Amino acid sequence: MNAIKEAKKLIAKDPFRPSAKTLADLVLSLESGEPFQLERLYALQLSDFDLAVQIIREWRLDRYYAGKAKLYDFAVQASALNQPEQAAAPQQQQMAGIAADAPISSPS
Repeated sequence: MNAIKEAKKLIAKDPFRPSAKTLADLVLSLESGEPFQLERLYALQLSDFDLAVQIIREWRLDRYYAGKAKLYDFAVQASALNQPEQAAAPQQQQMAGIAADAPISSPS
């Protein structure tokens, strides 16, 4: 089970528990970029501390992949902008031909 799902279960089980509040605040801090006092992590039991560290690792990994996808999308758009207009015209004609050949479906 990944740490984010495990933390969600822990927080949902008893949101008033101090460790649940600390983990919830950590997640809010990671998402918003607001400061988080690391001393709060040291006050956790070892298992909850380990969970917090795993949350940080997973959060970083997810951001890396999200950033990579955004970069790829941006690169595709930039590449399309940098193509000469003459090269773009046959592609547009080809796409129009594909669209013309596609069957028209009626809404259900």
